[in-house]
Amino acid sequence: MICPKCKHQDTSVVDSRETEEGREIRRRRECDKCGYRFTTYEVPEKASFIVIKKDGSRERYDRSKVERGIWIACEKRQVTQDQISKVIDKIEEDLGNMGKEIPSSSIGEAIMKALKKIDEVAYIRFASVYRQFKDLETFKKELQKLLS
Repeated sequence: MICPKCKHQDTSVVDSRETEEGREIRRRRECDKCGYRFTTYEVPEKASFIVIKKDGSRERYDRSKVERGIWIACEKRQVTQDQISKVIDKIEEDLGNMGKEIPSSSIGEAIMKALKKIDEVAYIRFASVYRQFKDLETFKKELQKLLS
């Protein structure tokens, strides 16, 4: 690991701990040259799979696209970055077990299910775009399902 301060090539690991239910390893490092201490996080490579879109086209899964969609739904809500990261991690874990090609509908439904648990307004916002509500009646039906 390169020292962020002096750019020296050699650093030593001073301390190592697991975080987030064992999904990350936090390493405390020290530069062998200047003695500067810094922290790094080691995470396993995320699952890579292909998303099958509604029109039948295929594209590589893009975590940032999912995160952007969730943030739009959660705008001005009391939802934290940590909550969103955990939601996406869980979704990726579940989808990774489904195979190498995942229908986009599975991703959308998983996001809606997760948003319903953390913020109902964000859930309705996401659902209105995802389900493409055509009129007020469709919107009312979805809201009634949420209320019951």
